[in-house]
Amino acid sequence: MEQAIKNINNRISKIAISLLTLAVTTLYIACEDNTLPEVGSIPDLTPPTANFSATQGSGAGDAWKVYTFANLSTSVTDYSWNFGDGNTSTAVEPTNTFPGEGTYTVTLTASDKLGVTNTHSQAIEVVEPQAPVIIVPPILEASFEDGTLDGGTGDGRDSWRNSSMGGVIQITSSPVHEGSQASKYPSAGDRIAYQELGVSPNSDYILTYWYTIKTSPVGSITVSVLAGGGFTNVADIPAATIASFEGTDQSSANTYVKVDLPFNSGANSTVSIFVTNQGAEARLDSFSIVSN
Repeated sequence: MEQAIKNINNRISKIAISLLTLAVTTLYIACEDNTLPEVGSIPDLTPPTANFSATQGSGAGDAWKVYTFANLSTSVTDYSWNFGDGNTSTAVEPTNTFPGEGTYTVTLTASDKLGVTNTHSQAIEVVEPQAPVIIVPPILEASFEDGTLDGGTGDGRDSWRNSSMGGVIQITSSPVHEGSQASKYPSAGDRIAYQELGVSPNSDYILTYWYTIKTSPVGSITVSVLAGGGFTNVADIPAATIASFEGTDQSSANTYVKVDLPFNSGANSTVSIFVTNQGAEARLDSFSIVSN
């Protein structure tokens, strides 16, 4: 009887040990399934892909040498750039100033935290852009001579009329700077000259002309360059003025004084010349314009 009991206890112990072993094994397997893999322990399911695009800078000076690189890579944490000119970077989206014109091989090496890398190279051709063509507009009846419009028409002042802002200018034959006629502005200051010009936006110009004023009384003649066109009210002139020059030289009524008036057209494709005087009789001749 005693031996039978011992046999039963031994069987129970073996069964218990077997169950315990099974439980521990199952737990170990479960834990093993949920353990994160170490670096390099499993294949990288999303390997890095290196890619980028490049944009050339624009603007004045050497802006064309500056390139901005947009990073188009995926599954990447670290970046190593070689711009092919001796410059390198580890920035995500770097800029680089190339030394001059030429073809440069830019290489991006991208990697992730598993140590997997991918490389992408592009040949970047750096070329200085050609300077844009700037419109240099004609100034009609620039020297106020008869017959200088199409077909030999025009009385020297037809292109300068704007009756909404003042009376038409007068024409004089003496004194003149060149040719046989010049424009005249009586001392009353009620005559104006106005002409619109087509220009290139954001471009530099120099407007040149010649003027003279009678020695007395005190007076002046002002030439203004206005932003835009279609002006009909003198009150709008101050706010629209891009550049202006008030001539006050009254040392000789017969000697013309040269004026170079620089201006930038800004965002305008049209500018206007506006001429007015005050105080003393004045004359103006020989307009011209060049890009600067």
